Amino acid sequence: MATPTSMAGGEGTLAAVMPRSPSPSPAEAGTSAAETPVLIFLYFHKAIRAELEGLHGAAVRLATERAGDVEVLAERCRFFVNIYKNHCDAEDAVIFPALDIRVKNVAGTYSLEHKGESGLFSQLFALLQMDIQNDDGLRRELASCTGAIQTCITQHMSKEEEQVFPLLTKKFSCEEQADLVWQFLCNIPVNMMAEFLPWLSASVSSDEHQDIRNCLCKVVPEEKLLQQVVFTWIEGKATKKVVQSFADCNSEISHSCEDAPFVDQGEKLICSHDEAKVGSGNTAESNNGQVDRHPIDDILYWHNAIRKELHDIAEETRRMQQSGDFSDISSFNVRLQFIADVCIFHSIAEDQVVFPAVDSELSFVQEHAEEERRFNNFRCLIQQIQIAGAKSNAVDFYSKLCSHADQILETIEKHFCNEETKVLPQARILFSPEKQRELSYKSLCVMPLKLLERVLPWLVSKLSDEEASSLLQNMRLAASPSETALVTLFSGWACKARDKSNSGEYLCLTSGVVRCLLDDVDELEKCQSFCPCASRNSTDGPLHPQTENGSRPGKRGNDAESFSGTNGRHCSQTADTEARPCSKKPCCIPGLRVESSNLGLSSLASSKSFRSLSYNSTAPSLYSSLFSWETDASLSCSDGISRPIDTIFKFHKAIRKDLEYLDVESGKLIDGDESCLRQFIGRFRLLWGLYRAHSNAEDEIVFPALESRETLHNVSHSYTLDHKQEEQLFEDISNVLFELSHLHDSQGHAQTEVKEAEQDCFQSSNEINWARKYNELATKLQGMCKSIRVALTNHVHREELELWPLFDKHFSVEEQDKLVGRIIGSTGAEVLQSMLPWVTSALTQEEQNKMLDTWKQATKNTMFGEWLNEWWKGAPASSDSSAEASSSPEDSHLQDKLEQNDQMFKPGWKDIFRMNQSELEAEVRKVSRDPTLDPRRKAYLIQNLMTSRWIAAQQKLPEPSSEECSDDAGIPGCVPSYRDQEKQVYGCEHYKRNCKLVAACCNKLFTCRFCHDKVSDHTMERKATQEMMCMVCLKVQPVGPICQTPSCNGLSMAKYYCNICKFFDDERTVYHCPFCNLCRLGKGLGVDFFHCMKCNCCLGMKLTEHKCREKGLETNCPICCDFLFTSSAAVRALPCGHFMHSACFQAYTCSHYTCPICCKSLGDMAVYFGMLDALLAAEELPEEYRDRCQDILCNDCERKGRSRFHWLYHKCSACGSYNTRVIKTDTADCSTPN
Repeated sequence: MATPTSMAGGEGTLAAVMPRSPSPSPAEAGTSAAETPVLIFLYFHKAIRAELEGLHGAAVRLATERAGDVEVLAERCRFFVNIYKNHCDAEDAVIFPALDIRVKNVAGTYSLEHKGESGLFSQLFALLQMDIQNDDGLRRELASCTGAIQTCITQHMSKEEEQVFPLLTKKFSCEEQADLVWQFLCNIPVNMMAEFLPWLSASVSSDEHQDIRNCLCKVVPEEKLLQQVVFTWIEGKATKKVVQSFADCNSEISHSCEDAPFVDQGEKLICSHDEAKVGSGNTAESNNGQVDRHPIDDILYWHNAIRKELHDIAEETRRMQQSGDFSDISSFNVRLQFIADVCIFHSIAEDQVVFPAVDSELSFVQEHAEEERRFNNFRCLIQQIQIAGAKSNAVDFYSKLCSHADQILETIEKHFCNEETKVLPQARILFSPEKQRELSYKSLCVMPLKLLERVLPWLVSKLSDEEASSLLQNMRLAASPSETALVTLFSGWACKARDKSNSGEYLCLTSGVVRCLLDDVDELEKCQSFCPCASRNSTDGPLHPQTENGSRPGKRGNDAESFSGTNGRHCSQTADTEARPCSKKPCCIPGLRVESSNLGLSSLASSKSFRSLSYNSTAPSLYSSLFSWETDASLSCSDGISRPIDTIFKFHKAIRKDLEYLDVESGKLIDGDESCLRQFIGRFRLLWGLYRAHSNAEDEIVFPALESRETLHNVSHSYTLDHKQEEQLFEDISNVLFELSHLHDSQGHAQTEVKEAEQDCFQSSNEINWARKYNELATKLQGMCKSIRVALTNHVHREELELWPLFDKHFSVEEQDKLVGRIIGSTGAEVLQSMLPWVTSALTQEEQNKMLDTWKQATKNTMFGEWLNEWWKGAPASSDSSAEASSSPEDSHLQDKLEQNDQMFKPGWKDIFRMNQSELEAEVRKVSRDPTLDPRRKAYLIQNLMTSRWIAAQQKLPEPSSEECSDDAGIPGCVPSYRDQEKQVYGCEHYKRNCKLVAACCNKLFTCRFCHDKVSDHTMERKATQEMMCMVCLKVQPVGPICQTPSCNGLSMAKYYCNICKFFDDERTVYHCPFCNLCRLGKGLGVDFFHCMKCNCCLGMKLTEHKCREKGLETNCPICCDFLFTSSAAVRALPCGHFMHSACFQAYTCSHYTCPICCKSLGDMAVYFGMLDALLAAEELPEEYRDRCQDILCNDCERKGRSRFHWLYHKCSACGSYNTRVIKTDTADCSTPN
């Protein structure tokens, strides 16, 4: 796999990121995250890359050197996966939905990539649970798995840096970027934030760390409590150091943070730790009487609150059923989404915190997955109701709605009862109160800040005063000293839900200002246990300036926060301006203000489930798609109808098959011999070449077709980036294979040169080094093959999920047929000869028949069927290269031929599928002149392109003179012919070649078919030719690319040879078109020509958009009447779709400008028509003709019209053309201007 380069010293800008060169950090690029907040994600990527490199390096050392501890590696892997998956989930919940609002069709692909990475992590953890320490194969598999993870994630981040980040910086203002980053952080669970930010700080330099701090100063709202929480996390230290460092931050940078100066620790920023302990102790004493109360019973509060909410939802569904009113279905959907999030995170907390502590074998994962599935189904039903609207079947939807609600309530009730009878009793017995509080607090911290801000008021609103006080007291006692600010924040949020009760104790007002009700000093200790404002020092200064209406100005939105309780009342909070005693001081705990941003994020997108963090990798996600449920419903075409575009995706099955072969066989190379390596190289080069042809067709034809639809702009750009990265992976594997091959050759070469007396010493000193080097390369190759398999498999899978349905939705069958025709028409014969056996070998018989039917339909106007039959019959024999001419005829089966293709693809070929005979000969010379190859390696590469030299050396015969003729003297014409007599260049006036052909019709020798037709009364059938005569040795022999006489030493008959047409050419570039089934001048299909399936002709690449006429070339030239399709002269395509010889066109246009067939103009006649305008303007008609009109028909636009009388020129009023015909002359007055 490709190892990412170091971030240090990186150059370039953000918009020009290459997959192998990570984007430089903002500090290295000369900018800062404080100026462009979204660039803080580059620091996240840098930390992820560094961690990936460390993990893969440790796994490789474990595989090659057996150095390292598996348990330590496993722990590092678990930590990284948790960090990365939270990072991805926050992106899916915040960044991608926001981007999709501004730029369509970009974010969905990256969200799909996140899902595809889960399988790799599952495989990694499965390996770590095995006996890796004592199994070499498992260690190598672990190294390859970490390498695949590194490759996939690195490529994913590189694409984000190249496509997503530039869009974010372009489409979002600095303020909006800060909103995005803040929402991103608020969507990461609290327990992970405490680990994520310190880990990030440790992964960057001091300057970069300061840039991150400056950025966070701008990102985090101007609330001291929120900033204290975040900066406590990033430092991972005590509050004192956080406050001091944050004060330093304020003194160094100038931005809005300066409006909220900090006081020192002695003045007690929010709530001092000592005061919190005092309040906690007093409350604990007041609760001593509650002997039966266990802190772990806080879980019951969650259960009861969820039960109540679900009961309310069930009642609401029945109310809607009775009233038949769906008008409030949207708010009902939001409510359901909220309780679903609560249930999911509560389940995650139990799976990750409570159950492992009670009993490692205890698990309710299946129950949790079932609950999530039922919530998923419920939301799907609501989505259907919203989409159906007035067309919905109300009775059916009513019954389903109630049924789903009852099923969820029943499932969760059963689950809760099991937990309360099996888990909680054990926890009460096994754990001390301190441990129980710790478990309860950790369970709470599994939720992100954004959800906690809503959940805590909701939960407290379901509790009594005593229960709420106990819950918050346990939370305070469980928190560490450095988490004082966080606990204060939680307590403040919980206060929002309290309403005034009869007792008047511990409660906050529901008016605009939230105050403590207690004036009695004796009741202060009770207040401290519940309301966070009570723990403030009475000497605290104002936290923020106040506006005229009593609220502080916020950076992003109003500071007032509200919570809608079940009773319909709203509690709001504002900041106060003056210091008050506790009993009079307002509760000014800040809100996150993530909902007040104007980014336009919907609740569905921004509340994405974090279910993927649970240990059940197979559980379905509640929000399984970035674009809600519509995308999931259209991921595949399940109607069973075969469509033309399906042909493209049939290649994916063959690609997967060969990727599996590379992955499996690469693991066996470490124990294999040289023949296994050769076969592996051949199969790899076959896959590389065919995948390159496939990806080029997508980049040049398929993706531009998608992008041409207005609603599909940007949908394919990510896949184009994938192709570039995958090409680099193939290149890296090719380099490693070359090193392995060279290592094999050098080992054998060295052993043959060592004397027998030195053999033992040589082996003892070099075999160990050779084995170590080979083991390292083989392990590296195995990891790279695993990486490319994972990368390409995920790539084609995403194409099938995202792009495949788009063709069925946006393209008709005819348009799909045209696309398939374009793809096939840009594929040369050599590619097809390798591609067809490769693809069909991976398909079932039914799939093969469907694919061939599609191809035949797309090529129905061409000679493709004829070519296919001719090639299929001659597939075992040589076709168009000297390498194939020397292959064994017994490889007749297509599958056998596929397995033996390692002799067809060799290092040094620039494009293996577009090579003709001339290029093959050039490559032979290139290999022959390569000084870096040892003779053994060089001979191996050349032996498939030329006959063996030792045969010629032993059987060389005297060369016959030109006048002599051998046993074939009876055949007329058995003498050489010359294209240039003086220079002794063989050939004729038509072609340069070193052979003559034996005409099957008259058994005579002619240099070419034109020479035969010139002196005969019949034409020569070129494809019937079976024999040729070498003009050097004058031996008649079977037709082929080289002379088989030993004396000629493998003399080539021409640079280009076609086995189907029996055509030789030694001076021009020629290719065989499988759709014309003829050899034509040019570099090849897909290079400078393509074949139009409707016109059935090869056209230049510039004529991709042209006027098609069915079988337009299968006609005679309108000038000379020669048949155009088989003509050897150059043919020109006219704008109207007709054809004529280029020479005829030049002569004809000297006196005409219209097509001789349809009379349309042959080009842009604007200049000529302008001259006619000037001529007519200066001309005066006789008086008797001035008022006369003529009805005309325009040959160009095919419209009828009227024009003033003239003897020669009549202008079309529609298009301005003078290419018109007179239909009728009118003698009446004409008002039409000339």
